Amino acid sequence: MQTQAKRQYNETLSELLNKGEEAELAEKLELLRLFLESTDFSKLRGEYEKHLLEGKGVKVTLYLEEGKPEYEMQVF
Repeated sequence: MQTQAKRQYNETLSELLNKGEEAELAEKLELLRLFLESTDFSKLRGEYEKHLLEGKGVKVTLYLEEGKPEYEMQVF
């Protein structure tokens, strides 16, 4: 999850630098930065690994709530 978030952050940063200031990309970049800086990835991994071991899929959606990064986990 952390590696994927870092990859997404770098891709978004590159896209933002190539296209110039776009509000949506800037917001996405800020959300990813906050997520990378503040998330306990050991705890998050503990939450989703049990589902993966059961053969289920997991989707994590990031969002900001009161300026803080939050996530919602969907198991399917």
